[in-house]
Amino acid sequence: MPAYVIVGMQWGDEGKGKVVDYLTSQADMVVRHQGGNNAGHTVVVGGKQTVLHLIPSGILHEGTVCIIGNGTVLDPQVLCKELDSLDASGCGYKGRLFISSGAHVIMPYHKVLDKAQERFRGSRKIGTTGRGIGPAYADKADRFGIRFADFADPALFRQKLADALEYKNLILKDTFHEEPMEVDAVLKEYAPFAERLRPFVADSVVMVHDALRKGKRLVFEGAQGTMLDLDHGTFPYVTSSTTLAGGVCAGAGVGPKEVNGVIGIVKAYSTRVGEGPFPTELLDDTGELLRKQGHEFGATTGRPRRCGWLDCVQLRRAAMLNGATSIVLTKPDVLTVVDTIRICTSYKINGVTTMDFPAHVTDLEKVVPVYEEMPGWNQDISGCRAWDELPANAQRYFERIESLVGVPISIVSVGPGREQTITHKDPFA
Repeated sequence: MPAYVIVGMQWGDEGKGKVVDYLTSQADMVVRHQGGNNAGHTVVVGGKQTVLHLIPSGILHEGTVCIIGNGTVLDPQVLCKELDSLDASGCGYKGRLFISSGAHVIMPYHKVLDKAQERFRGSRKIGTTGRGIGPAYADKADRFGIRFADFADPALFRQKLADALEYKNLILKDTFHEEPMEVDAVLKEYAPFAERLRPFVADSVVMVHDALRKGKRLVFEGAQGTMLDLDHGTFPYVTSSTTLAGGVCAGAGVGPKEVNGVIGIVKAYSTRVGEGPFPTELLDDTGELLRKQGHEFGATTGRPRRCGWLDCVQLRRAAMLNGATSIVLTKPDVLTVVDTIRICTSYKINGVTTMDFPAHVTDLEKVVPVYEEMPGWNQDISGCRAWDELPANAQRYFERIESLVGVPISIVSVGPGREQTITHKDPFA
């Protein structure tokens, strides 16, 4: 049975949560391999909305094993709150949810440093969520990080925390003029989280490879999107982890040969949260209409998302970086309110036309998008359940996306509900 990666092909917020939930009805295991609670996945089942930040969306399927992999960074307080919400909803997760012993823990000083660093940047701010994600990943690279195996061991946690605070307090006090943190105070706050989460800690690499050996079907779930990748995104306006499909190898502990395909999630228009260049951004009434119609507000922060037309130059780059084998198209139902749809087919930079996405952010800031116009369909498609039920203009728009990006569309999501889904081609083929 295959192992597939689900990856966002834009700037995040493409609707991966619903897609993972839908596809994991056919999966035995779902593995979240990067990011932290700076990402939010919204899933609607039977009209009931569930927002998950750390726990894989597959948790809503009974019998599906869910793993938070070693490439993630976890805020234990947030994770415990998610468990509380699952308890309240009656979702049974015990025996199905596991945390990699190698995942890193977000500590209180990470969140303070995150906000302080944004203040320091001033007009050059990145637009982070302030959740401590970046500083936690920085500590991982600096070897000051606290892993879940350390966190679950009371004596080792105290030692690691004391070592980290000896250094972090100097930065808090002398660089950012923040109050230093006491070891005992942090332990008092975090010890109950460690106690609650200790039973979930496991060697996730062994679990993943055991499932592969037994022929189980695995889905690797990413957070954010391609253009927020630390190496290949619009640096420095990016996240702190590898959001590409290739990040699965390090973030979950599998080799490339174990991955059978990459399912790229594409929103039918473009959105972005935070700072940074956004070539097709609409700063007019149409942009506001898409925001309102698409409920484009962050699941994690509530911030309004910047909205724009679909950018197929950017998508071609994303398909190249991820090795996408099929596309799941989300939220085309939002475009019902638009009479004429524009789709970016190329860029002009300093008067020169290019089909390539610029590798450097300064060139991207100079981009003038070149558009092709297509007629809208002005027809509610949220009730469609088969490709042939879609309006002809919608089908033509989708087929144009396929031809411009060079990747086939396997699934079309026509609404937030699990049932509002059209399978056009087998995504696992």
